[in-house]
Amino acid sequence: MAVLMELSRIFIREMTDMQIIELSEVDGDRTFPIVIGLPEAFAIERRLKGIEIPRPQTHDLLASVIRDLGGKLKRIVINDLSEGTFFAKLVIDQDGSEVEVDSRPSDAIALGVAEDVPIYVAEHVLTQTQAEAGDQESETGEQDDDDIEKPDWK
Repeated sequence: MAVLMELSRIFIREMTDMQIIELSEVDGDRTFPIVIGLPEAFAIERRLKGIEIPRPQTHDLLASVIRDLGGKLKRIVINDLSEGTFFAKLVIDQDGSEVEVDSRPSDAIALGVAEDVPIYVAEHVLTQTQAEAGDQESETGEQDDDDIEKPDWK
């Protein structure tokens, strides 16, 4: 079963390759962090802020391709975690049939943010991530989010 999540924070640190997006459970209190690249972080931030750019970026191109081929992005599902790598699917409605396309979660979220597409995380992935985060926190005794600010997206 998949859990409905929403994008709650994006942490952009231009001096490092490790940007983080955090999803929060819609009807609960669990969170789900994903490390992403700087280009994906900027694409997500740009879409959240509604910033238009003169030429389409990769995520804009994919959105156009889906739309021009008669599809509509319905949801994003982060469906697996293997050896520290998350896997996701774009679920696209095309003429009444659902088509699933393999994707990196960061690309899927960057694509779906502008169209307010729901994001789901498989329960087993969320549980595994929560367990690993608890293990890391108990080893260090603290969480590492001290210099991070939540941006004002609206």
